[in-house]
This record gives sequence, structure tokens and C-alpha cells, in this order.
Amino acid sequence: MTDTILHDYWRSSASYRVRIALNLAGIDYRAVPVDLVAGDHKSAAHTALNPQGLVPVLEIDGHIFTQSLAILDYLNDTRSLGLLPADPVQAAHVRALAHSVAVDVHPVCNLGVVDHVAHLLPDQPEAKAAWMRRFITPGLAAFEALLAGFEQAPFCCGDAPTLADICLMPQLYNARRWRADFSACRRILGVETACMRLPAFAAAHPDAVHPLQTA
Repeated sequence: MTDTILHDYWRSSASYRVRIALNLAGIDYRAVPVDLVAGDHKSAAHTALNPQGLVPVLEIDGHIFTQSLAILDYLNDTRSLGLLPADPVQAAHVRALAHSVAVDVHPVCNLGVVDHVAHLLPDQPEAKAAWMRRFITPGLAAFEALLAGFEQAPFCCGDAPTLADICLMPQLYNARRWRADFSACRRILGVETACMRLPAFAAAHPDAVHPLQTA
């Protein structure tokens, strides 16, 4: 039995990122579902692992890690995934691209935020979707513009997936879920096609790990 345990939720963007990286690294892991809708992330057992009450939490190499971007850095550093260029300047540009969705778009579109929006606007059933589209649509348009600074062949920043691809793909899942239009983002659509051809990305997709699909 593997000693690596991922505490995650199938629709969590942050968990999705880590699943991709674990798959790219070829790391066998045991998934422990944390049902965010049911409030499992606020349980005493989970907050003992992560006082923030968030997913993912990764137990690996005798350590417990939280925060998906920190986990990705650890996996990149210890498993030589090549998620960032060796050149510091180029690495900073790739990080900026990744962070444009992982740091700027995702935090205002997570479950806790949109549930609060719905609570404040109980008479507006479309409030959640409208909120999501308000941030996801321009966020992806900006990502598309930033891609112009990279040579795509065929991933975000070259011929192999980087941190940017790992952060982009979960946001595209959310965009489709909330009907955020990114049909004009031709570069992004090309990246999506390339990523989904890779088993590591396909196996990490929420539809592939949905509890009803794996039961």
C-alpha cells in the first residue's frame, strides 16, 4: 500500500492541480475524499491536518503539505518534473502566467466565496453563475493575451507541460461548468486539447475521479 495520501475533493481546482502533478511524477497515491459540500473540510480530523480547513492536503515522504502551489513546488523540486524553466527570467514569466489564474481568479471563485455570495443574494438563483463568469471570463482572456509571449508547441510555454498548464486546466473545467465563454481564446483551446491527450491530465480530470465514477 502506498504511503502517499491525497486528501482532496473531486471538483476542487487546487486538488485537480495536485492530481495532475502526482500523475506526471508517476507517484502512486491513495485518495481520501473530503466532501466540501457536506462540510467535511471543517471536521476536527481534517483541520488537524490543515487548520485552514482547505484541500488539498498531501502526505508524502513523511511530511504533510498544504497549499497546492507549495505542493507543486515540492513535487517539482523533489521529482524533477521540469515545471519551470531553468532560466530565472523565463521561470518568473511562467509563474506569472500560472498565478494569473491560480492566485487572481481561483480564490474569488472557490466554494466558500460563491456560497457566501448566494447567502447574501438568496432571491437571485443565478448569482453564483454570474459571479463566476464575472471573474473567469476576463481572467481567461488575460491568460490568452499573456500566452502571446510564449512559443507554444503545443503547451502553454513549449513542448512540455509546465506550471501554467497545470493551473490552467482546472480553470477551464470551472469555465465550462459555469458557462463562462472562452471560445475566442484559440491558444487556450489548443493547450486544452494537447493536455487532455496526456494520460496524466486525463486521469486527474474531475469526471475521472468523481466518486460515482470510481465506486
